[in-house]
Amino acid sequence: MARSAHAYVRGNTGKFYEWLEGLKRGSLPEGPAVWICGDCHLGNLGPVANADGKIDIQIRDLDQTVIGKPAHDLVRLGLSLASAARGSDLPGVITARMLEEMMEGYENAFERDFHEESESKRPESIRLVSKQASAASWKTLAKKRIEDTRPAIPLGRRFWSISKDERRQIEKLFDSEEMRKLATMLRSREDDARVKLLDAAYWMKGCSSLGRLRCRPASGRG
Repeated sequence: MARSAHAYVRGNTGKFYEWLEGLKRGSLPEGPAVWICGDCHLGNLGPVANADGKIDIQIRDLDQTVIGKPAHDLVRLGLSLASAARGSDLPGVITARMLEEMMEGYENAFERDFHEESESKRPESIRLVSKQASAASWKTLAKKRIEDTRPAIPLGRRFWSISKDERRQIEKLFDSEEMRKLATMLRSREDDARVKLLDAAYWMKGCSSLGRLRCRPASGRG
C-alpha cells in the first residue's frame, strides 16, 4: 500500500467486503438489494458504446457483479478516487471536492428532470475521452494489447499458447455463421465477407481483485 495506494485498492476486493461485513448495521445507507458492480473503482470505468454507436463513460467490468447495496459501489468508488488523488499528491481539498462531485452526480440522477443523454454538464476530460474512443478501431486495440498490428500474437508472460485441439475448436467456432455475422458487424466489413482465424492465444489477465488467476482467449480475426 505504501508503494501504490491505488494499486492496493484495485487488488483488495476481498478485504473491502470483509471491512463492510464488520460495520454495524446502519453505518451505511440502507436500500433495496440490486445488481451492483461489486468492484467499482476507477480502473473499471471507461468508454462504452451502445448499439447505436454512442459513446459514454460507464462501468465496463462486471465479472464481480453481485446483488447488493448500491452504497457498497459508491464507497468503493470513493475509496478509489481518494487513493488516486493521494497517489497523485493532490491536496486534501481536491480529494474532498472529488468525493463531493461523485455524491452530487449520483443524487442528480434521481431528479425528475434528469436526462442521461445531456452533454451540458460533462467535464471537458470526459468529452475528450469519449471523442478518442469513438475514433478508435481494432488496430488501436491490437496496438495496445498485442504491441503490434500484425496478426501473430507474441507468446510470453502475457499470452500463452493453445493446444492443437483447442485451435481446431476455435477455427470451427469462427467458421460458424453466427460468428461470421458478429465479425462482419465491425467497421468497414461487407455483410458477406469471409472470416478467417489468424492467431489465437490465452490472455493472462493477472490476478483479479479477489486473488484468483484469470485467463481469457485472445484471437486475431481477418
